[in-house]
Amino acid sequence: MNERLKKQLDFALEIDKEKNIFRQTHLSGHGRNENDAEHAWHMAIIAYLLREYANEEIDITKVMLMCLIHDIVEIEAGDTYAYDAENLKTQKVREDAAKEKLYSLLPEDQKQELIALFDEFEEYQTPEAKFAHAMDNLQPLILNDSNDGGDWKEHGVTAEQVYGRQRKTRLGSEKLFEEVTDHIIRKHIEKGNLKER
Repeated sequence: MNERLKKQLDFALEIDKEKNIFRQTHLSGHGRNENDAEHAWHMAIIAYLLREYANEEIDITKVMLMCLIHDIVEIEAGDTYAYDAENLKTQKVREDAAKEKLYSLLPEDQKQELIALFDEFEEYQTPEAKFAHAMDNLQPLILNDSNDGGDWKEHGVTAEQVYGRQRKTRLGSEKLFEEVTDHIIRKHIEKGNLKER
């Protein structure tokens, strides 16, 4: 087997470990905790379905690839819960080290391509990165809604915290923020699943 193909297959096998990284979010209908691979797949499909609501014209293939690769680093860095203030402080350092280690398994050209895509996602500047982030916010939101706000209640998350995270959804899709995000958060405040502060 040639060296390039061996590296590509080694990377393909390594990223299978993403299926073992479990998140705080539960599957719809009060299922088990979802894993990172399920989260990424779900985000990519949702991005494709909702692409018409992006604030700007986007390359949907690029968005979907961002969705699929954005949490591969968690194989090494671990999942950081969106509302865990302490672990969020070290998230970038942990993920940067993981990015270098994991993507170095690939041939150099593919390593640079995926690192650039990951960095673009993290920098939140392009229309594609903004829309991919909107999907990263929306996907757990709709799961939590389907579970009657169970993950928020379990962790004592407030509406203020959820709004703080979800406001960035507006950068990728004003329409999704107004018609989905804001509606879901208000509904859970009224139901008592989210305290205001």
